[in-house]
Amino acid sequence: MIKKCLFTLSALVFLMPFVNAQQVEFEEYDLDNGMHVILHQDNTAPVVITSVFYHVGSKDENPERTGFAHFFEHLLFEGTKNIPRGEWFTIVSSNGGSNNATTDYDRTYYYEIFPSNSVEVGLWMESERLMHPIINQIGVDTQNEVVKEEKRLRVDNQPYGNILAEITKLVFKNHPYKGTVIGEMAHLDAATLEEFQAFNKKYYIPNNATLVVAGDIDKTAVKKMIQNYFGPIPKGPEIERSYPKEDPITETIYGKAYDSNIQIPAIIAAYRTPSFKERDAYVLDMISSYLSGGKSSVLYKKLVDEQKQALAVQAVNLSLEDYGVYALFGLPLGDVPLKDLLAEMDEEVVKIQNELISERDYQKLQNQFENQFVNSNSSIEGIASSLAEYHVYFKDTNLINNEIDIYRSITREDIQAVAKKYLNPNQRVVLEYLPKKDDN
Repeated sequence: MIKKCLFTLSALVFLMPFVNAQQVEFEEYDLDNGMHVILHQDNTAPVVITSVFYHVGSKDENPERTGFAHFFEHLLFEGTKNIPRGEWFTIVSSNGGSNNATTDYDRTYYYEIFPSNSVEVGLWMESERLMHPIINQIGVDTQNEVVKEEKRLRVDNQPYGNILAEITKLVFKNHPYKGTVIGEMAHLDAATLEEFQAFNKKYYIPNNATLVVAGDIDKTAVKKMIQNYFGPIPKGPEIERSYPKEDPITETIYGKAYDSNIQIPAIIAAYRTPSFKERDAYVLDMISSYLSGGKSSVLYKKLVDEQKQALAVQAVNLSLEDYGVYALFGLPLGDVPLKDLLAEMDEEVVKIQNELISERDYQKLQNQFENQFVNSNSSIEGIASSLAEYHVYFKDTNLINNEIDIYRSITREDIQAVAKKYLNPNQRVVLEYLPKKDDN
């Protein structure tokens, strides 16, 4: 009786929608030079984050000079007019802080986390990065070696490290997404100092930047600091953006790639999908979770638990600003042929296309996304990056509070329709990612 009651209680909790997350309050405005500022005050802990989101990623590079955006993520820690070379991290740590930066196809993001009484240090440092960077040959040569080592560690010597690069160059023929974020080392070697300086002058300008200050702040005081440190920085020329369009994929594209770091082959089916700004991308997120979101998901239960045909299986929706890539990925167990593994994954996609998922599975998805939404706003770091992304990509910062309504509006019929629209064999790339042998 006790077990039955516990089961009934857990089922009720499982099916109950989550309580709405607390609203994220923010204030936003523009400086005269075009920099967008977003402030979020949360005095529950004496911590503050200062972050700057630059709308420049690998897709903005000269095709003959790939890797520049990621290179700048490293280069702009070298030093400034008022921060000696090699002192950036010392200043951060001596003020009790930490910092990092990341680059992807669409943007570059820098941030510092400090005790709240050091908020001015963070603002000063980010204004220095923007206003007074020192881009010289010493810094370029130093970071060139750093980036090469990162590529060796994270890509060249990493099992399955080149798998995304092999997928994107088949899925995209024209758009810069066909390249990699880390770029070609030969391009960086060939670049002149003047080319690096020109890239900085074009993209590292206040009107291409969003500053977010979040945490334990006094907004009046912080606004004054922002004006003092960022206000004098001159506005740059408006950036013209024009990216090649892709023709639809109308028949299966087959490819093979080889990796000397692996012993187990992989099979990938990848589909070109819409930008994350489109509603269909949200539906594809849900399809991914339905297929492979945890050990209770459809593909995991079928191929790993029950049939024991796969070591790992996953459905991934990689949505970007202009397009997306939806991929089915599987590692076979033992001698299971790759084509059989793909056929089993395809079978589950066809089921979604031909019949509605169950009401219970639908409620499970809704609960998963409610939970993810709450968790995304549970830290100052998460809030800061979300505020910047919603402003830059969607022109609607308040999506931080109501994006969940998009997921809530998705129906079982929408899931079926989107699967039918995008996840068809004639619209995809099929890649066999194989162990490299001496004769490959």
